[in-house]
Amino acid sequence: MRGLVRRCRRVRAIVLVGAVAAGLVGGLPGGAVHAADAASAASAAERAVQPQPVPTYRAAEGARTIEGKLTTAEAPLLDAGAVYSDTIAPGERFYRLNLDDRSSVYVSAVVQPPPEAKVGYSDGIEVEIITTEGRRCQSNSGRADFGYDPVPLSAVAVRRLEEDAECQGQGTYFAKVTRTAAKDSDQRPWPVELRLQREPGLGTGSAPTTAPSVWPSASPALPGTDPVARTGGTGFNDARALDSGVWRDDLRPGQTRYYRVPLDWGQQLGLSAEISAARMTKQYGSASNGLSVSLYSPYRGLVDSKDTSYDGKQAGVTLPKTAPVAYENRFSDATEVRGARLAGWYYVAVTLGGKVAEFTEDATPVPLTVRVQVSGSPAKAPAYKESLSAAGFGVGADERAAAKGGLTAPEADAAAENHSAMRIVAGAGFGTGTLLLLVLGGWILLARRGGETA
Repeated sequence: MRGLVRRCRRVRAIVLVGAVAAGLVGGLPGGAVHAADAASAASAAERAVQPQPVPTYRAAEGARTIEGKLTTAEAPLLDAGAVYSDTIAPGERFYRLNLDDRSSVYVSAVVQPPPEAKVGYSDGIEVEIITTEGRRCQSNSGRADFGYDPVPLSAVAVRRLEEDAECQGQGTYFAKVTRTAAKDSDQRPWPVELRLQREPGLGTGSAPTTAPSVWPSASPALPGTDPVARTGGTGFNDARALDSGVWRDDLRPGQTRYYRVPLDWGQQLGLSAEISAARMTKQYGSASNGLSVSLYSPYRGLVDSKDTSYDGKQAGVTLPKTAPVAYENRFSDATEVRGARLAGWYYVAVTLGGKVAEFTEDATPVPLTVRVQVSGSPAKAPAYKESLSAAGFGVGADERAAAKGGLTAPEADAAAENHSAMRIVAGAGFGTGTLLLLVLGGWILLARRGGETA
């Protein structure tokens, strides 16, 4: 009873304090209150008019800091499955690789220029894999070049596992990353993200070694349903997951939105992006590369890209339907077929050209619509000797759930951790309850026995 009285007194005291505080606020001069409200509203309106900087590329969580060297003698090691953060000025940087003879490998470099950096068509980034003798592994290098805009660029070098080919042995290799820049282009060091991915080899005779000559390549039948809001990410690490459907977003001049779509074996991707009319600041205007759409593979290699001009009115880009994802596509001479060699997350980058800011309101984003169509039933996966999902590839229940929920990779990881924590809590709760029942049962049994003895 005394405890109850004390609790009632505490509640009464809290209510009294709240009433006094309310009375003090109410006792302020009305002019002062209204002046504070007006100042706050004016400040909020000013912030709303001022355009915020375009978000920059989000680095991978837990990325290791590394420093590439000018020669191979001191080149630092890249481990498979890890993500590294470095900077690169115009010139070459070397990194060491310890490769086995049982897998294909992909070395990607994503360079991230500042939004205000000056770039030209001759500027870009290239990645190569070379031997200790200095020979470049055959048909392995990848290069990416800029247009008008300083957007993130990804280039990939590949060591393809292939019988009787070069660079198949186990041992030390080097990744050579080269950034090219014209004399009047930005010469500052830029952030670069490096990643070494390993694809396990197949069992003997598990897949054909000849690329398909034909495949279903009709124009994609894109959906026309009501759009659903999905905000894209800043890069590969926080790309927003999409499934088949129509998705709504916004773009500002010079901004790139990233999305990801899971493609299983045998599936194809149809894709388009369109932008609506913008708020014009001039009567006329035009940007030759006003809207650009790029599709990247699960190892960040460019599969296809297309752009169109934009004059402040409606514009759109539709990419050709991808080839069905198949292991043998890697043996094709066509880049768009060769890129569809692995099941996993395919990345979509949509850019609104920076020149659009010359004739539109930068503070008012342009409405963006992305249409996605994943067609085809999942086919049987090749017989890999090791787990493909452990290497970061493949499509499973987790990937499909993330696409359905529109989760980024960090959000999906957090959801998985929360789910695991809830399972632990639920299991612990069940175990505690069971233990209590057993203890109570033991007490009852002992009491009964004690009564009988007495």
